[in-house]
Amino acid sequence: QVPLVESGGGLVQPGGSLRLSCAASGIIFRRYHVAWYRQAPGKQRELVASITSGGSTNYADSLKDRFTISRDNSKNTVYLQMNSLKPGDAAVYYCDAVYSPLADYWGQGTQVTVSS
Repeated sequence: QVPLVESGGGLVQPGGSLRLSCAASGIIFRRYHVAWYRQAPGKQRELVASITSGGSTNYADSLKDRFTISRDNSKNTVYLQMNSLKPGDAAVYYCDAVYSPLADYWGQGTQVTVSS
């Protein structure tokens, strides 16, 4: 059973917004660092944003003005708020929760499509 499930993806027009969720189960989520990655067809997976167990955040330089990562440990969920979406943001978005090399979990991904 995969302990991470992403949701919130879909089709949005350029300039629109989406909020992705990464919900965890079966793990002590508050101990985990969590990152969002994305992978577009024919491209390598790239880091979008990350948040530590203590709430410190880090972003890809090109995205930090439009994307916001946050977490609600009471809901075992990490969010990625994406604003002013562009066609270049279209990709499958994955979350990765890491506590140790042996406790590293990936979700199944959620598709984001940006098109008019």
